[in-house]
Amino acid sequence: MKIKFLFLIFLLLLLPEIAEAQCSMCRAVLESDTDQSAAKGINDGILYLMAFPYLLVGGLGYYIYRTRKKAKKSGEA
Repeated sequence: MKIKFLFLIFLLLLLPEIAEAQCSMCRAVLESDTDQSAAKGINDGILYLMAFPYLLVGGLGYYIYRTRKKAKKSGEA
């Protein structure tokens, strides 16, 4: 179980490096520019904005897991 959890965390940490996606409008505007540093900056910004909802949902899921586990322990005692 711990191996799967650690693999999932490792995969999620590497996901921004793997996923270099942009919306079609941003891509069209930025591909016409010769300097690619702006495109990389926009791409990184999109990935950072995308990460926060997942962190919030993950935090909520962890909170629910922890409270259910605590309730189960107190029910057994």
